[in-house]
Amino acid sequence: MSKETLAKSIREIPDFPIPGILFYDVTTLFKNPSALQELSDTLYEMYKDKGITKVVGIESRGFIMGPILATRLGAGFVPMRKPGKLPAETIEESYDKEYGKDTVQIHKDAIEPDDVVLLHDDLLATGGTMEAACKLMKKMNPQKIYVNFIIELKDLHGKDLFSKDVNVESVLIL
Repeated sequence: MSKETLAKSIREIPDFPIPGILFYDVTTLFKNPSALQELSDTLYEMYKDKGITKVVGIESRGFIMGPILATRLGAGFVPMRKPGKLPAETIEESYDKEYGKDTVQIHKDAIEPDDVVLLHDDLLATGGTMEAACKLMKKMNPQKIYVNFIIELKDLHGKDLFSKDVNVESVLIL
């Protein structure tokens, strides 16, 4: 299977969640066993030699491949969630997105200074969510931060938000 085949397995939904937004639905990729395996293998190959100790999945679609990748890498999985969803003490970062304002939170004790962290989400559009996730992660002082997406929408230039010390990679660039 190729990256082109992976890209073709993603459903495009116009005007979701609001008019003017083209939503890339990765659930169609996930339901295809060979596409899911190919995606898992590709992500593993990208990060197998990076010393990742924690994979942080961004709510909510980062919760799908994040644990799969963490298991394959022998790392822990940490959820980064919207407010009010985590039961213990949290720290947070707010941000603007294409169609509103939001906040992400993580448990205050989720990351240790010796951790090498991979932040994972499904899509890089304008970059607001992951930029906030990176700012939040930097407050926790891990050794290194990697950022990964399944899809990057290159025409929106979301990658430009990240500082040079953060390695940002995507499986598919559309």
